[in-house]
Amino acid sequence: MDRYCLTLTIKARTIARGWWPDANTADQKFTSWIRLRGGADGTHIILIDEAEDGQVLKSWPGPA
Repeated sequence: MDRYCLTLTIKARTIARGWWPDANTADQKFTSWIRLRGGADGTHIILIDEAEDGQVLKSWPGPA
């Protein structure tokens, strides 16, 4: 199982989800998704650590 899960929702609908074993890659994807999809109304992007009981590491546009 990959450790880091990234979820993109727009207007409460899941649009994309991805998992990566590496924190650096997951963080780069988080930044990329903001750049690519962050302009849409109702966009929310969350990066969580599955190994830490789903701890939210990053949330855009702010706290989850």
